[in-house]
Amino acid sequence: QVQLVESGGGLVQAGGSLRLSCAASGSISSIIHMGWYRQAPGKQRDLVAAIISGGSTNYADSVKGRFTISRDNAKNTVYLQMNSLKPEDTAVYYCNAVLLNLYYSGSSQYWGQGTQVIVSS
Repeated sequence: QVQLVESGGGLVQAGGSLRLSCAASGSISSIIHMGWYRQAPGKQRDLVAAIISGGSTNYADSVKGRFTISRDNAKNTVYLQMNSLKPEDTAVYYCNAVLLNLYYSGSSQYWGQGTQVIVSS
């Protein structure tokens, strides 16, 4: 089994900062990429940022320049530093990992349980 455990969500005023963390554990052979998605009420789940094993990153246009994704490969942990937060950033943030499992062939996708981020105006 693989688990993704998120932390760091909460309530913050507009212009403030939060840092999300997601630690992957379990039967992991190697991680291909990790990322963060978010889902606001009544909306679909969208990519916020992703980072591949080589370190390349990808961001949604709406967060470029404000959010930074990073990864600690030794700890199988991905971080999302969120600065200059806006009310429209309010959503449940989900950690995502695509990885090679020790016991299954091919890659598998996993999701965290989600962490709420609320930005007040």
